[in-house]
Amino acid sequence: MKLLRFGNPGEEKPGILLNGKRKDLSHHFTDWNRSFFQNDGLKKLETLLKSGTTLPDISDNARLGSCIARPGKVICIGLNYSDHAKESGMAIPQEPIVFQKGSNTVVGPYDHILIPRGSEKTDWEVELGIVIGKDARYLSSIEEAEDYIAGYCISNDVSERAFQLEKGGQWTKGKSCDHFNPLGPWLVTKDEIEDVHNLPMTLSVNGQQMQNGSSRTMIFNCFHVVHYLSQFMTLEAGDLISTGTPPGVGMGMKPPQYLKEGDVVELSIEGLGSQRQVCVNA
Repeated sequence: MKLLRFGNPGEEKPGILLNGKRKDLSHHFTDWNRSFFQNDGLKKLETLLKSGTTLPDISDNARLGSCIARPGKVICIGLNYSDHAKESGMAIPQEPIVFQKGSNTVVGPYDHILIPRGSEKTDWEVELGIVIGKDARYLSSIEEAEDYIAGYCISNDVSERAFQLEKGGQWTKGKSCDHFNPLGPWLVTKDEIEDVHNLPMTLSVNGQQMQNGSSRTMIFNCFHVVHYLSQFMTLEAGDLISTGTPPGVGMGMKPPQYLKEGDVVELSIEGLGSQRQVCVNA
């Protein structure tokens, strides 16, 4: 299943991509949120679809919001691709590097990227996003972790490198600016992904390809990450985990290259769709 959300910002309704058509599910479900996932919402949705219930179409002109409602947490894994760590000139981590970004950064896949005031180093990062399907705490094995995943989506972990690295403290302030996490266009349930650890992923700026990688170069795979995080915190249903980025970020170029007003960012992951954002000044 491919879950989506549509409507004006703050007024999004739940929908689904069914046989290539966007269908409205707002008469059956409130939202793709924590309550939905925690209370077997995916099973209820699957049952509804099998019943043959007629669903109304969504207008092709309707804005797509983030594919899930605002998550309780957005957790990110840094330097989780071996080729990106090499690009950054940093050692391969022995354990996952964990940081968080504000959950209000999550916006739609075609919404603008806002260049923060005073920014000269706003960067892009195509990432594979994991959405947690039920609360997870102290999972006993890496293999068990897959049962706690609802599905996967494209996550653009937009970053301001000066804020992140040059102003002291942790990375949060370089990761949590408004509109710094376009998400979607849809959440693809895990049953539709044959091998989540072998997905090509690309990102271009103004038509020039910058990132061209694959989830197969992850250092810590999706199941490892979910298991690992559950040892330190309760992962709640509807939480988002961004699992790291392949090489080709602006900071790693010689000389570095960063986003400016008017730039167009396009990104895709095989099986998960594509995004497109225009950069505007905040």
